[in-house]
Parts: sequence; C-alpha cells; structure tokens
Amino acid sequence: MTPSPPLIDDQAAALAAPATSTATDTVAAASSPFQRPLPRFIAVANQKGGVGKTTTAVNLGACLAELGYRTLVVDLDPQGNASTGLGINIRDLQASMYDVILNDLPVEDCVEATAVRNLFCAPAALDLAGAEIELVPAFSREMRLRRALEAVRDDYDFVLIDCPPSLGLLTVNGLAAASEVMVPIQCEYYALEGLGQLLRNVQLVQRNLNPRLELSAMVLVMYDARTKLADQVVHEVRDHFGDKVCNSIVPRTVRLSEAPSFGQPIITFDPTSRGSIAYRSLAVEVSGGAAQRTG
Repeated sequence: MTPSPPLIDDQAAALAAPATSTATDTVAAASSPFQRPLPRFIAVANQKGGVGKTTTAVNLGACLAELGYRTLVVDLDPQGNASTGLGINIRDLQASMYDVILNDLPVEDCVEATAVRNLFCAPAALDLAGAEIELVPAFSREMRLRRALEAVRDDYDFVLIDCPPSLGLLTVNGLAAASEVMVPIQCEYYALEGLGQLLRNVQLVQRNLNPRLELSAMVLVMYDARTKLADQVVHEVRDHFGDKVCNSIVPRTVRLSEAPSFGQPIITFDPTSRGSIAYRSLAVEVSGGAAQRTG
C-alpha cells in the first residue's frame, strides 16, 4: 500500500521558523509563547476562503473585549462579513475602510461601536472590491493602512485585521500594518494546500516592507472529532510548527455558523456553547494574561 504524502512540506515549516527575537520578545515569551507587549496589531490571514478567518477575527475580538481589552476589528474583506457579523449594516455606512485606504480618511471617523463592551469595528463596504485596482497607481500603496492605524495606536490594546482570501494589495496592506500574523487552519486536507505560499508572502513582506512582522500563532478551527482526518491534520500541524500552534482548538459547530446571521459574536449569541468556550480559551491563550494598559 502506497503511503499518503505528508500534508505539509518541510519548506513551509522552515518559513514559519521564528525570526531573530528581540530582548522584549524573549521576556514576554517567558510567561506565554503567545504573549507580546501591548498594543498588538494582528493580521488574521489565509489566502484560502472558508477557513475561518472572519469567524476567528470576530469571535477572538469579542472574547478579548470581554477580558477587558479595548479591541478593534478592521474589516479588509470587500464581502464585509466581519462587519455584518458584528451587527453593522454595510449598505448604510457614512464611511468605511475604503475611504480610509483610498481617500486618507482618519480611521477614527469610520469606527463603529458594537453591542459588546470594549469591542469596535472599522467596517468594510462593497466599494472595497474595487480598491485592489484603484491602489495600483497609488503612491506608497502597500503602506496606506499602516499609516492610518498609527494614528489610533494608543487607543486600542488589540487590533485584529481581517484580511481577504487572497494575496493581493489589500492583504499586503494588512500584513504591512501588522506586527503579527495569525493563520486559522481548517482541520481538513485541502486547507493546508497553499500554506507554504502564504508563509513565503509573509517572508517577502517581512523582508521588504515590515521587518517587525512575525508569524505568531496558528489556530486550528472547524475541528470535527468524528473524522480521523481532523486528528491527522492536528498532528501534522503540531509536528511541523510546534509552539506556534495554539492549544485551543475551535470545533465545527452549528451555533458558530448561525451567529453571524444574527449579527452577533458567539459569546452573546450562545454564551455556553462549545464555540464560546473554545474562543474564550483562545483569547486567554493569545493574550497571555497581559496587563491592560491604563489611560
């Protein structure tokens, strides 16, 4: 019987190796492998669609806010699912991330409050679909989001950037503005294809635009305990990426998929569900118990 090929190639694992750490990183890592100094700018990225990026950005953001951290979810996906998942009507916006990136509108002018205390959203609008083309001739096109977010650096503890399912200019803007990349990985075979390309792009951004960028966390999502493949993916990812992989695993649940249609994160839609428990655990793990900033 021919053995099945490995799910992840060694080159992808090598690209995820940590960059040379600073003294600050070393101190922070002493208490938790995921703890970093605040404020933290995290791009939630994976060029494959339907792998839980938006679900993770929305629900991790809500759980961090529940812990008391001021959290901003930046919706860079033209579909606007993170915005609608937080109860924002994207067809009735005065301003959106399109205006921030293309028209230099200050971020604070488009931020919307949500039903969760400490949680805010910079929403996407359908216009953002044309931004990839409109950015092509723009000056310093890769750094527009970074410059915009610098103005609100001291206003939030966590900024989660929900990147679109592509490796285009919007995603590059997200990676250039972030200090960390979080990669949600669906516990299925095809979800791992293209992971090497994503990590190579992260490395390119690191080398040319944003030297401080690091792959800080990989989150296993849509885990179905009934399948052997899910366990195989979990073992493969943990073997290759080690302590980059969060211990918290997000299960595949009906309640998690229903929550966005009600414009709510899972912790308000069904606070006792398995999805709520998983994302609360992930929030504690990612924050590493970092002390909240005063002021």
